[in-house]
Amino acid sequence: MAPEDPTAQGSGGGPLAGLLVADFSRVLAGPYATMLLADLGAEVIKVESPQGDETRTWMPPTRGETSTYYLGINRGKRSIALDLRDEADVAVAKELARRADVLIENLRPGGMAKYGLDYASVAADNPGLVYASISGFGSTGGGHVPGYDLMVQAVSGLMSLTGAPDGPPFRAGISIFDVMAGKDALIGILAALRHRDATGRGQHVELSLLASAMSGMVNQSSAYAAGGVVPTRMGNAHPSVVPYEPLPTADNDLIVAAANDGQFRKLCGVLGMPELADDPRFVRNADRTEHRDELRPILVEALSAKGADEWFDLLVAAGVPAGPINSVAGGFAIAERFGLDPVVPVGEGDREVPTTRNPIRFSDTPVTYELPPPELDEHGAELRKWLSTDA
Repeated sequence: MAPEDPTAQGSGGGPLAGLLVADFSRVLAGPYATMLLADLGAEVIKVESPQGDETRTWMPPTRGETSTYYLGINRGKRSIALDLRDEADVAVAKELARRADVLIENLRPGGMAKYGLDYASVAADNPGLVYASISGFGSTGGGHVPGYDLMVQAVSGLMSLTGAPDGPPFRAGISIFDVMAGKDALIGILAALRHRDATGRGQHVELSLLASAMSGMVNQSSAYAAGGVVPTRMGNAHPSVVPYEPLPTADNDLIVAAANDGQFRKLCGVLGMPELADDPRFVRNADRTEHRDELRPILVEALSAKGADEWFDLLVAAGVPAGPINSVAGGFAIAERFGLDPVVPVGEGDREVPTTRNPIRFSDTPVTYELPPPELDEHGAELRKWLSTDA
């Protein structure tokens, strides 16, 4: 990159260093994917409307006057505000697309074509571009349907699986399919970049929240696709593994996930009733699944002797998967306890923001945390100047 290139300032040495990403996405799936690219060293330019990404206004909670939602998915980027109804701003956007290695967008399918920023138009000037599009329901029959995670949780069937058997369906506690689609987009982009390295050609990578949902429901999807079984709500129980659920103790509930016969035998030993593992009703997982209503009260009675934290230490020491049901604060605390350092600061001085660590660790090219989530159009002037020069 040229020395006057503002994206080269403070460039880190991550595995994707030197890649320029034009981020035309908003809300969650796209911005999450581009934040992960930035963590890995890519230079990400976040293109926003003059009103800014909606998540800037999704509050409470806030840090100062800024939405923590926005802060959680936008570190490592530079912001430029462009009004794509303005010809001059469209020209800036096209120049950014011409220079980029990766472009990611999540307008409704066909939306970028209105501005001459669709894949065919952009690739004509930049044939090596990896162009990723994220939609809610695909670009064919579902292209007209707005793509919000809650809708996808409903129509995919996930909500039909979440909640008590005799209660109403529930959404997951996070926008799970936005996150899945963001990670799927990252996988697709990296694969397309590998192909570009080999051939010099970019390509169009398409994702949808619904496709990520159908893939991401894994065993429940397979139950229907391969077995013709329509899964139903089972509360916190597992359809195929027992015990694999929260069980009450002397104080709080404890997750017990004895997913194979050996783990169940160890569980019985820790609970002081090794003979239970030889009971014909419970010897194999298939037996325990069939007789789950008989097994559960036996386990509950045994677990009532101690509290959840004490059982957690005893069971894990014996090789039995188990864990207390924490608050989010408790989750951070246990990650700290296990040395995962879940919170990392990004930025300096008044701009320093605590953020959640990227989950990937590299031995040679560590993740970088250099730029705090940008203010709206914070880098607009310098980026416009750079994009107006010959490259």
